[in-house]
Amino acid sequence: MELRFFEIFRNADYLRLLFEGAALSAGLTLLAGVIGFAIAMILGFLRHRRVFGVHWVAAAYVEFIRNTPLIVQLFFVAFGLPLLLGYQWPFWAHALLALVLNFSAYFAEILRAGFNTVGKGQEEAAQAMGITPLIIFFKITLPQAVGKMFPSLSSQFIFLFLTTGIISEIGVRDLTNAGIFIDSRTFRTFEVFVTLTAIYIAISLSFKALMVGVYRILFPWVGLQR
Repeated sequence: MELRFFEIFRNADYLRLLFEGAALSAGLTLLAGVIGFAIAMILGFLRHRRVFGVHWVAAAYVEFIRNTPLIVQLFFVAFGLPLLLGYQWPFWAHALLALVLNFSAYFAEILRAGFNTVGKGQEEAAQAMGITPLIIFFKITLPQAVGKMFPSLSSQFIFLFLTTGIISEIGVRDLTNAGIFIDSRTFRTFEVFVTLTAIYIAISLSFKALMVGVYRILFPWVGLQR
């Protein structure tokens, strides 16, 4: 019996599915990462500054998300919330919301650790000069914390990207969903999943290169302190 690997590359429809799935997976991850980071900054501010006791709510949210599986969050967002609130979104939108919630909690915890590395003396000196807490946070605390924790944020971002294949469980046509569909039509399981592995690695390395470039542009002073 002759073994001919990568027969799926002879089919233009399969190639299109893989390309569209990879684009959707990468696009949802980037969008969820940006929105999740913005929410994480708010959560970090509330926890770091202990704003009117709301920091307990932020802490509870972070712990809840970090201690429940992504698939549970995904199914709750995709099937539970529409029943409770009476709305219906496309599956990709449900997946995006679940990823945003997940990303924001993990990013917020990393940022919290970063905030603790910033010397209190800097904040106290700024307060003595009459600078408002909000400006202190965004001009002094946040840049230093993000600069120090950027490698951890990048690693967490890439790790979370690698877990996004789970959104195929609700019918989102991501990269994993494309691979499963092709496998169901061709029964070339080994070939399909070797291909998926290669694509996930390529996207992960691309994200890593992107993060390194952003890091060098935004935080050149971090390297000078080492």
